[in-house]
Amino acid sequence: MSIAIRYYTQTGNTKKLAEAIANQLGVEAKPVTAPLEEKVDFLFLCNSVYWAGMDKAVKQFVGDNAANIGTLVNLSTAALIDSTYAQMKKVAREAGVTLCEKEFHCRGKFAALHAGHPDEADIAAAVAFVRSVVA
Repeated sequence: MSIAIRYYTQTGNTKKLAEAIANQLGVEAKPVTAPLEEKVDFLFLCNSVYWAGMDKAVKQFVGDNAANIGTLVNLSTAALIDSTYAQMKKVAREAGVTLCEKEFHCRGKFAALHAGHPDEADIAAAVAFVRSVVA
């Protein structure tokens, strides 16, 4: 089974999750600026919410790499909304990519909101989620 991890972050919250799951799976977490070089069975795409939506770089990455994505798995952080799943579902559908029905979301620190998140419990939950997907 081939696995890739990509992330988009402006504050470091999502990179923290991506690196933790990469460490557990034995692969390298790379930013969305790094294209997929080959087809992967699972792409764990870690993203976050800025101004109530996913950044255009995340949307562009999915479109540009659609041919190399087996199943896209959404992981997100946000201070205010519950997840990016609904937005990712639309992006995946438009790109012709299969989106896993399971997702992971946790709070991310933003200014004074949710200080310390993602914390150790969030990271452990993300790792457990990823393991359940690839099991």
